[in-house]
Amino acid sequence: MVVMITIINYLDRGTLNYMWIANTRINYPLANANAAMAKPFAIQQPDGSLELYEKDGSVIKVEAAAGVLKEKDGSPSFEYLRKGGIAYELGLIDINQPADVVAKRSKELLAYITMFFMVAYGISQLVSGKLYDKIGTRRGFVMSVVIWGCADMLTSFARGIASLSFFRVLLGLGEAGPWPGAVKSNAEWFPVKQRAFAQGLFGAGGSLGSVMAPVIISMLYINFGWKSTFVIVGSLGLVWIIPWLIINKATPAQHPWIKTEEKDFILSGQPNAGNTVQDEGKSWGQLLKTKSSYAVILGRFFLDPIWWMFVTWLPVYLSEVFKLDIKQIAYSAWVPYAGAAVGAIVGGWFSGFLMKKGHTVNKARKTAIVIGACIILPAMIAAAYATSANKAVLLMALILGGFQFTIVNIQTLPGDFHTGKTIGSLAGLGGAAAVAGTVITMLLVPQITSTSWLWFFVMGALLVPLSIAAVFFFAGDISKRKTS
Repeated sequence: MVVMITIINYLDRGTLNYMWIANTRINYPLANANAAMAKPFAIQQPDGSLELYEKDGSVIKVEAAAGVLKEKDGSPSFEYLRKGGIAYELGLIDINQPADVVAKRSKELLAYITMFFMVAYGISQLVSGKLYDKIGTRRGFVMSVVIWGCADMLTSFARGIASLSFFRVLLGLGEAGPWPGAVKSNAEWFPVKQRAFAQGLFGAGGSLGSVMAPVIISMLYINFGWKSTFVIVGSLGLVWIIPWLIINKATPAQHPWIKTEEKDFILSGQPNAGNTVQDEGKSWGQLLKTKSSYAVILGRFFLDPIWWMFVTWLPVYLSEVFKLDIKQIAYSAWVPYAGAAVGAIVGGWFSGFLMKKGHTVNKARKTAIVIGACIILPAMIAAAYATSANKAVLLMALILGGFQFTIVNIQTLPGDFHTGKTIGSLAGLGGAAAVAGTVITMLLVPQITSTSWLWFFVMGALLVPLSIAAVFFFAGDISKRKTS
């Protein structure tokens, strides 16, 4: 159920990014002025311009340079990239402006909206971690899903930049909860050796949602428009709540469906097994005074922006650099996230495998973290020089695969360091730090990509060693960190 809602979570957050600039490539058969043809078709004018006759009966006039005259199925046609998407349909960008002006303005506006989303997301990471510790994962997930599902549906009423930003703030407040919630849920339901794998499944859910997002959102947009797409995708989480409440009745110790052997297996593998002292949980102040906390806080501050760089900017990158339309983006943009799903599962499994072989938690986690980084860096450098969309997305699959290989092990650290009510709090602090790092990169991307996307990849490559250094410096011996 947690994996399923993670998939839905990523579908919801991808709605704006994939419909922001949604150009459509259309072939118009060339016709004579007196010819009877099924629409759409184009008629070339004496001055060299073309009149494009749409299916809805409208006619637009464009210059020949706005498209490409070519042969299709043995007949002459005019291939035209029709500009579309939320940014155009809400009048946020002038469709008649030069391409370089449109590109810069569209990125600035998207960064602006995303920044508001991320700030709300970061605040919610802090609050949700504490709240989930207090009210439990069952009610915590319901609260988060209701907020973000309604927010996505309400986005269909957006009329401009202010209302779009407002609804994305609501989305961010709801969507952040499952991240500290999943860390807490995994700590409750899995013994130590299986937690990274469970976290990997959770991360794979996010990756699978990202795989599905370009295809589902693009097809919904093409067939129903952006308003209906927000309503449809937003409603999915609300439907999910019904089975969640039926299945997730209680924690393992009290759940009526769990067999005694399963219950004993889960509880005996907890780091506080046999401890009868009630864990009251550490405050944020106490956690911030603890050195090991910064392995999570700074590790995620530097590494998480890499994920959000691609989640936010991949559709824009493919459209701007390789001139892909919305259908072509749908066929390409899922590839990096397929790599991420594999990385999440394998990365989580790998550290557990090392522990089963007798290695300490410290060696298992750190080895997995370093291997992921060694996958990210060369792929990031190579992607900066990709000469085709296919090469770019395949290299990005390695980047995000390596990212997930590393991050699922960093995200597991709160459960390695602490028990009980402290886990969600530290996970929330790590999530808030991740958002702070992401907001900074969001503000930088429109500026550094104004001349070349090379600097986008350079920035991503620089973040990796900073994250790894933070984990190794602050974590110490993870095997000895059961501090509460």
